[in-house]
Amino acid sequence: MSAIDDLPPLRDVIATHGLSARKSLGQNFLLDLNLTAKIARQAGDLSGSDVLEIGPGPGGLTRGLLCEGARKVLAIEKDARCLPALAEIADRYPGQLQVIEGDALDIDPLEHLTPPIRVAANLPYNVGTELLVRWLTPPTWPPFWQSLTLMFQREVAERIVAQPGSKAYGRLAVLAQWRSDVRIVLSLPPEAFTPPPKVSSAVVHLTALPAPRFDADAAVLSRVVAAAFNQRRKMLRAALKGTAPDIEDRLLAAGIKPTDRAEQVPLEGFCALAREVAKG
Repeated sequence: MSAIDDLPPLRDVIATHGLSARKSLGQNFLLDLNLTAKIARQAGDLSGSDVLEIGPGPGGLTRGLLCEGARKVLAIEKDARCLPALAEIADRYPGQLQVIEGDALDIDPLEHLTPPIRVAANLPYNVGTELLVRWLTPPTWPPFWQSLTLMFQREVAERIVAQPGSKAYGRLAVLAQWRSDVRIVLSLPPEAFTPPPKVSSAVVHLTALPAPRFDADAAVLSRVVAAAFNQRRKMLRAALKGTAPDIEDRLLAAGIKPTDRAEQVPLEGFCALAREVAKG
């Protein structure tokens, strides 16, 4: 394994600082620095961007991002055990790495970042989906980020890029594809991690669109999509009966059969339905 910088290999860092991965924190460490550098490259040209990283752990991806030329990396880490290892990286890259100890769900990173901003992270499994939904549903659009390059369980990654008609197609696919270009850029087997998870992983790259693909009110669309997929086995006229008293008429006005099920409706159809529901 070739080094990407003159810092110690990650196995040595973990041994020195006693950083055994904790299941309670959703931790699975990537130890191959060539692999973390490859993930960093999927984020695009970082030379003029600040990068937000969630859950850096011992800093494998952090080192990859800095080595690939990130202007600044803001790393938010909940596990205090990792802070000394991250401090060593900060010393190696003076002024380029800021580490904040805390829960990413509670911290506003924008106080510490300057646009353009990219997000790159091997997300802890237990908060990954919640963070993604937050990033996809800000109060205003375009969002603070230009792109998201995120590691998920393979199953979650497939839900993000899923197309209508597939079992993986659902709320995540609609929210992600409404406002961004999405693609899986890398797949990783369990043995790439320490400890190996029970499932494969994949890196998803999302590029923010300047405006949504189709016109719709974000809150109404989110409510309609959630209701439709919460009862995905039901016909839409039943799954959405709480959305509007005349939901069958609104479905027809949107060009959707009331007897269809949620997984049959393309993104454009959900946006049309959201516009009909928003008429009151």
